[in-house]
Amino acid sequence: MIYADNAATTKLDDDAFELMIDILRNNYGNASQPYEFGQRAKEKLIEARKTIAECIGADPEEIYFTSCGTESDNWAIKMGTLGVEQIITSVIEHHAILNACKAMEATGKNVKYLPVNNKGEVNPEDLINMIGEKRSLVSVMFANNEVGTVEPIEKLAETAHKNGSIFHTDAVQAVGHVPINVHELGIDMLSASGHKFNAPKGIGFLYVKKGVGIKPFFDGGSQENGNRAGTENVASIVAMACALKNNCAELAENTGHLKTLEKILIEKLKKSGLDFIRNGSDVHIPGNINLSFADAEGEMILHRMDLKRICISTGSACDSVNTQISHVIKAIGVPNRYAEGTIRISFGKYNSESEAEEIADALIDVLK
Repeated sequence: MIYADNAATTKLDDDAFELMIDILRNNYGNASQPYEFGQRAKEKLIEARKTIAECIGADPEEIYFTSCGTESDNWAIKMGTLGVEQIITSVIEHHAILNACKAMEATGKNVKYLPVNNKGEVNPEDLINMIGEKRSLVSVMFANNEVGTVEPIEKLAETAHKNGSIFHTDAVQAVGHVPINVHELGIDMLSASGHKFNAPKGIGFLYVKKGVGIKPFFDGGSQENGNRAGTENVASIVAMACALKNNCAELAENTGHLKTLEKILIEKLKKSGLDFIRNGSDVHIPGNINLSFADAEGEMILHRMDLKRICISTGSACDSVNTQISHVIKAIGVPNRYAEGTIRISFGKYNSESEAEEIADALIDVLK
């Protein structure tokens, strides 16, 4: 099998796996317990929080462990609106943000939606016009999950801060794949999910800058400094910190490798004479390749590739039961002749150059 859907989930890092096994078998104590066995688990949490903070340029006390990126997004949107008059987000956000915003609209909160250009980029000037004088919660994703476009986060955060607004970014696709320093970029809140950077599923984190008012999302015990109740998933937290540290250490090497894979695939498809569009911006997550083929059906391509034991996706993987054209492809204005033939190939660090060649050959065979 060739796995090329790393934007959906990633293979577990070997070092992270070994750490998980050790904790599950030998250090399974409850971190809230005062005896030595429990405190051993607590020390693991302290180390993991420090590691994750270092990877994104934060302070350890600004990191809160969650179950996933979706929980982190919901926490930021639903509980981070203290003292704000409106929520502003973009039309191409993940449904974890869009549906959380719909839920807030149902409670009477005003929500506005920023447009994007044909590359999926948000224009900071549009935010200036939309925000006006109202203190807002602005949430724009760091990188789009479907087309890979990286947004001008620093400029958007700067714009939001001009009238004291709060800036949140869904960085699920970006953390561990591009350099991020939350303090330098001016980010107030950031969501991340472990399984997108070779950590286990079911674990994530929310960065909240010191001084940003946010209420607890879960009520119960005093875990996470009283802000997120529930016994900590120590094994997964430690594995997440390990996987993130490894990815950040290998960032330049991984980026170069993924760009090589992109080049192999795209050049071979171009030489084949296939009629297609590559969607998204030149500034994108390495390895994320969104293609729209003329007069084709993305669902057909996906299943034919699956028969060849090659895993790719069509539309948005988190909306896989719905075969209609995704909201992102609609928002960037892909022509109808191409839109239905949209697929996403997302390479990861474990993919090889020969696999990129084989994927290209398989696509050419399917579409010709």
